[in-house]
Amino acid sequence: MTDMNRRNFLSATSAVGLLGLSGAMANLSNVAHAANVDGYKALVCVYLDGGMDHADTILPYDQNSHNALKSIRGGLFDRYGVGSGTSSRDIENLLQLNPVNAGDFGGRQFALPRELQPLKSLFDDGNAAIIGNVGPLVEPLTRTSFENSGTAKPKRLFSHNDQSSVWLSQGTEGTMYGWGGKFADIMTAAQSAGNDRFAAVSADANTVFLAGERVRQFAAPVGGASNYNYLTKPWLLSSGSRSDKARSLLKEHFAAQDMDASNLYMRDLMGYNRRSVENLDEFLPALETAPSLNTTFPDNKFADQLKTVAETISVQQSLNVSRQVFYVRLGGFDTHDSQAHELPALHTILAQGIAAFYSALGELGLLNEVTLFTTSEFGRTTVDNGDGTDHGWGGHQFVIGGAVNGNRIYGELPVADLSAAQYTSDSGRMIPSVSVDQYASTLGSWFGLSQPELQSIFPNLVNFSSQNLGFI
Repeated sequence: MTDMNRRNFLSATSAVGLLGLSGAMANLSNVAHAANVDGYKALVCVYLDGGMDHADTILPYDQNSHNALKSIRGGLFDRYGVGSGTSSRDIENLLQLNPVNAGDFGGRQFALPRELQPLKSLFDDGNAAIIGNVGPLVEPLTRTSFENSGTAKPKRLFSHNDQSSVWLSQGTEGTMYGWGGKFADIMTAAQSAGNDRFAAVSADANTVFLAGERVRQFAAPVGGASNYNYLTKPWLLSSGSRSDKARSLLKEHFAAQDMDASNLYMRDLMGYNRRSVENLDEFLPALETAPSLNTTFPDNKFADQLKTVAETISVQQSLNVSRQVFYVRLGGFDTHDSQAHELPALHTILAQGIAAFYSALGELGLLNEVTLFTTSEFGRTTVDNGDGTDHGWGGHQFVIGGAVNGNRIYGELPVADLSAAQYTSDSGRMIPSVSVDQYASTLGSWFGLSQPELQSIFPNLVNFSSQNLGFI
């Protein structure tokens, strides 16, 4: 069990819903701010919790490559019923990708499972790109250098909590600030005017990804303003003038305007509650003015999160914010077993939710101003365990938006050959060919951060020859 500390206490207390924010105050970076804050831009991080299986998402389409993967994943292919002619993983039932840079892969072809049809449509239209084999790296590695004890490697590989933190904050569990929060820090500091209360917005629980030194993340009310304006609910303390007075006193209690405490934890809790009340007082009236969207979102929690993000983006002018970083999460990807049953359902939820979000952005006229990207703590092992796959390392990601240089595959999609240098000798874990730092800095450059600012956030970036992958 980890020791309770001040930061963990604040994170835990935020779960009760009284706190709309998290993060910590500290001094801002000394880097001179040269960020471009013209216009409006938003980044939307979609976190695929559990580790999405890259090789069961971007599948080989040419027969030789398909056979090679089948020879390694015989148990999993059997679970899918491959060879029956009706399996979702039979070649004839896959959705072939035709990227404009298909020639980069030596005749190898790729496809998506049919559950990802909405993402294929975005890819075909040039509004989505695939970034192959992304993962945490300190410096470029191959199997030989990975097995060399003298090379720098990410800490605590293959651990859910640690690799999630490394992906989102560049450090193992317990790291204080995430690169999404650091992006928001720099962008808000570069603006002479603007509201930093809603620069980092989570549609899920608190996340280290949005934790900044200057900016505190705001927990957006998923489900609409009316669900969270609890102090106006008639069922709360009944109704009538006395009940109205009681609700007013309750709000004052949450705001803690006239309270003081010598205990450090209590002071922080009071401060967070106070800011939560103030933020909701500003956010909820703005959200009630959000334009009605014709787009129909699927009926699930993931789509609800994305709808909340779209509604929040739609009122960014009312909130006086020109740069926003969002976080949404879809769980269930830790598919050690039942993968053939569980992953297709998750793919459906993912693709349909993203497609609805993209449609909503089109209604708002903000397709070029918002970029959505996926993250996951790791991919899965190329070797199956009979019914699923285990913790891997590198994985493939999607980037979606009107500004994306789409219909392209960036990075590498290693061939299914466990003797190749792109794999560890244990279970065929892909050694990343693209670092998280490269992936994130490419997004940050589009967002408006300068190269010195990006290098201050990602100090390992200098170890890689390409610091902007060009996918946006």
